[in-house]
Amino acid sequence: MVSYRTGLHPSSILPRAFYERDTLTVARALLGQRLVRIVEGQRLSGRIVEVEAYLGEDDQASHARVGPTRRNAPMYGPPGHAYVYFIYGMHWMFNIVTEPAGIPAAVLVRAIEPEEGIEVMRQRRRGRPDRELTNGPARLCQALAIDGSLNGVDLCDGRLLFVEAAPSVPDAQVARGPRVGVRGDRQALTAPWRFWVRGNPYVSKGGGTVTGRMARTDRPTKKGA
Repeated sequence: MVSYRTGLHPSSILPRAFYERDTLTVARALLGQRLVRIVEGQRLSGRIVEVEAYLGEDDQASHARVGPTRRNAPMYGPPGHAYVYFIYGMHWMFNIVTEPAGIPAAVLVRAIEPEEGIEVMRQRRRGRPDRELTNGPARLCQALAIDGSLNGVDLCDGRLLFVEAAPSVPDAQVARGPRVGVRGDRQALTAPWRFWVRGNPYVSKGGGTVTGRMARTDRPTKKGA
């Protein structure tokens, strides 16, 4: 089992240049980095252990597949901002916008391993065992008080929500496979654009194994995906 409950000293906030790169590169690089939410002056944090990449208008699993809308507007904006949306009438999902402005791409943060503010997370996820505090995109949003009020916030300003630099995860400990629960064409269903830390107990339920046939690893062919 891989664990990161060591070295809780704050590091530098990831700069905008980190997010301005190719989305798959950013998704892989986010593993091991520390997601921090400030709630009433208290830090709630955890190391990122599972993510999914969404690559724009040619990615049939992406919100950008329909072109610009009021809902997906943050995806078309500058990198390093939050894209937070509501699904099923009950859950918030937190994404990080990537690539230069105008290219609608983002990384969904699916799971983190809690480090700081665990008691607060327990209160917000009352009745759930520690292993289920943040092992899913909706669960981590509930535990960290991430909701629509944070949609579009700048993750590089170090105020309410941001990502701090932390030791990266070695390649030998990283797995990749198809995204979870997506719809679309064959590429959307099989592209290995989900990355996670092997053996980590906080990887989302159903997200810890490679499922389906591994697809080609490159991006969609059209620019802006």
